[in-house]
Amino acid sequence: MAHAVKRLYPEVKLAIGPSTDDGFYYDFDGKNFELSDLEKIEKVMRDIILESHKIERFTLGREKAFEIMYNEPYKVELINNLPEDSEIIFYRQDSFIDLCSGPHLNSTNDVDPNSFKLINLAGAYWRGDEKNKMLTRIYGTAFFNENDLKKYLEFLEQSKLRDHRKLGKKLELFMLSDESIGMPFFLPNGQIIKNNLVNFWREIHEKNNYQEISTPLILNKNLWIRSGHWDHYKNNMYFTKIDDLENAVKPMNCPGSILVYKLNSKSYRDLPIRLAELGLVHRHEKSGTLHGLMRARCFTQDDAHIFVSQEQIQEEIKKIIDIISKVYKIFGFNFFIELSTRPENSMGDDLTWEEATKALEISLREKKLDFKINEGDGAFYGPKIDFHIKDCINRNWQCGTIQLDFQMPEKFDLEYIGNDNKKHRPIMIHRVIFGSVERFIGILIEHYGGNFPLWISPMQVKILTISEKFNSYAQSIQENLKKNNIRSELDIRQEKIGYKIREAILKKVNYIVIIGDNEEKNNIISIRTRDKINKEFKIDDFLNKLKKEILERL
Repeated sequence: MAHAVKRLYPEVKLAIGPSTDDGFYYDFDGKNFELSDLEKIEKVMRDIILESHKIERFTLGREKAFEIMYNEPYKVELINNLPEDSEIIFYRQDSFIDLCSGPHLNSTNDVDPNSFKLINLAGAYWRGDEKNKMLTRIYGTAFFNENDLKKYLEFLEQSKLRDHRKLGKKLELFMLSDESIGMPFFLPNGQIIKNNLVNFWREIHEKNNYQEISTPLILNKNLWIRSGHWDHYKNNMYFTKIDDLENAVKPMNCPGSILVYKLNSKSYRDLPIRLAELGLVHRHEKSGTLHGLMRARCFTQDDAHIFVSQEQIQEEIKKIIDIISKVYKIFGFNFFIELSTRPENSMGDDLTWEEATKALEISLREKKLDFKINEGDGAFYGPKIDFHIKDCINRNWQCGTIQLDFQMPEKFDLEYIGNDNKKHRPIMIHRVIFGSVERFIGILIEHYGGNFPLWISPMQVKILTISEKFNSYAQSIQENLKKNNIRSELDIRQEKIGYKIREAILKKVNYIVIIGDNEEKNNIISIRTRDKINKEFKIDDFLNKLKKEILERL
């Protein structure tokens, strides 16, 4: 791609061009690319493939490397940042030379000319730093054959149709504003979904003996230093001064739960103590990484912090796994599990980390669950089990996590009195199910394509009249639905019924009730479902059907 761009636009400067999980990109400077340019670039890429140029690897010393890249300032900067004694690797195909560590194929002709596609353009700061110049990033993808490419492009089309930002706007679920960048506003329809998720969350936690708490949004700087967040997380935190004291807006809920635990003395008989919190947190994410509800600067973490004795660890983790599995099953999600181990930037000693990691591994094995080891991706205070859910088009989303923490109880000097009447240190389990309530809603929007199950759907029933003379009967139907806590809307406008139906379909209403002469005469209602199934019901039978569906969370 870079070769083709340089052929077409010699004045363009090259930045970086790595492969990614689902394709590749290259950053360029010196031209305002448009989507129409991608087709031209693709054509030249195919020419280069068919010209069958040998791809040659060679190395140079620093002086020669600067000479060969003298007209490419971004490459010169990259060379300058390499260690003095490092090998500087280049690749050549025809007259095009690029700084690259490789490896590459042997020839441009080793690629199927019909198996790649340039997909999109985006702005990207050089080296991801907002202080640097904005470059143009061209995204592409490539496969071994044309058939696999077609499948992937169909998947991308499905992803676009399900984009939660577009559906969120169309269904009036949430909005984003430049007045508060990266911080979503929930509209009435979206708040209905959020409230139902939260109510479901509370129901699950009450059944499993959790106590709900709420902790302040702003906490003193010294608390964050003590917890370790200051050293490991301060670049992602917001700060404020109150009464001349430094404070931070919380990026996580755990220090607040610790303060609640410390309120009074604890006995072994009190453990496990399960503190659940729907805590609003704020994190300073770079503007280029923000993505609707999926990546935001403020969101609600469905946290729980559980304080256990050493002997209770495995049993408690297994209970959490059961809760998480049950929740995901209700939404139709399968999942896979990763066990994430100690990162480089972490607290504590090797022995404690080994003990914590082993405890998580034993719990997973006792539950007979398959898992992969994800080396070095644990939290800075402990190893974790990560749950990756799969949506209906097979995309993976990391949501739930169980983190085992021996460090913060030590830092905050947490204690309980054991049955030996001596002081002991509890172990702390950090745990989320949704992860972020807002992000989970974004995932649900895309998973369902806006066709929400009845229990969380913003508009469950829409009642349409064929003409105004049936308004009174339609209003009595709506009153009946309201009495039974069914969300409904009445459309008695003097519009053609076909227009009203199409509009209701676009709003993704679960059930459309059509009222006309036959319905009023026979004291029935005609129902049209999302599956285009038409059926007649007595109102009581329809209500029973809805109640059953809501109860079973369908």
